[in-house]
Amino acid sequence: MKINTLFFLCFALLFGAGGCQDTPKSKQDSSPQPTSDEDYLITIKTDYGEMKAILFDKTPQHKANFIKLAQEGFYDGTLFHRIIEDFMIQGGDPDSKEAGAGEPLGQGDIGYTIPAEFQPDLYHVRGAIAAARLGDQVNPKKESNGSQFYIVQGKKHTTQELEQLSINIVKLQKLFFQLIDKEGFDELKLEFIRLQNQQDNQAIQELLLSQKDTIEQLFKVDLTARKWSPKIQQDYAEKGGVPFLDNEYTVFGQVLIGLEAIDKIVKENKDQRDRPYNDIEMEVSVQILKKSDITTKYGYQYP
Repeated sequence: MKINTLFFLCFALLFGAGGCQDTPKSKQDSSPQPTSDEDYLITIKTDYGEMKAILFDKTPQHKANFIKLAQEGFYDGTLFHRIIEDFMIQGGDPDSKEAGAGEPLGQGDIGYTIPAEFQPDLYHVRGAIAAARLGDQVNPKKESNGSQFYIVQGKKHTTQELEQLSINIVKLQKLFFQLIDKEGFDELKLEFIRLQNQQDNQAIQELLLSQKDTIEQLFKVDLTARKWSPKIQQDYAEKGGVPFLDNEYTVFGQVLIGLEAIDKIVKENKDQRDRPYNDIEMEVSVQILKKSDITTKYGYQYP
């Protein structure tokens, strides 16, 4: 049984995005506003290509915040400072504008966070735009960093892999240790100790997963952490993504064209903090188009 390694690293890979608890102050926006028949089209330019994206009405606070920052020119000159192949590219740290070569990035913020806006039909499929945030220990409400975001590259997932990813692995691990301390599970405990001494993490995870049904029956628990609709499962199988981040980070947009730019960016050489050695600057602009034109030119189907 193959395990999705990224899944078991996901909480070690929390995006490290800084932020504080103040929310953005409201003020009169004099920028042009779209009519009911129009919408914003986002353009993200890099030396590796240009991406066109849409932001979702179902995440109004994230959408309004990103558009405001883009219209103010905030993102121009910021870097995609963190890249991980088969995972994502991350940018929008204000500190990246003046960062020297090799300087650690990812902790920058603009003085406020945005409340999580999770939606069951907005998920981490390839090309999804989502907000970075601090980890759960200091950010239990999963509030988003005010400026940092990431764009999903991801990878394709089989039905079996999605079944594994649906499991509450933290709860499974906790109950597994209770299980092997019970009478009648001595052989299982010895096998775990053997694998632990060998530092065979892959085999350990397989051993834990093999006991899922036993643990659910014995402790009368449901270890299912998340479920995906057939449509979402199909997208993850055919398009790819990072499903284990669903309902952990707010997805608020989708790249419509230009995904090949992401594939080029993640191939760049990088340091141990996943920062590319060559700075990858972005320029973000916003235009208002008729929704019918966005559908015709870029293929986005409005709900």
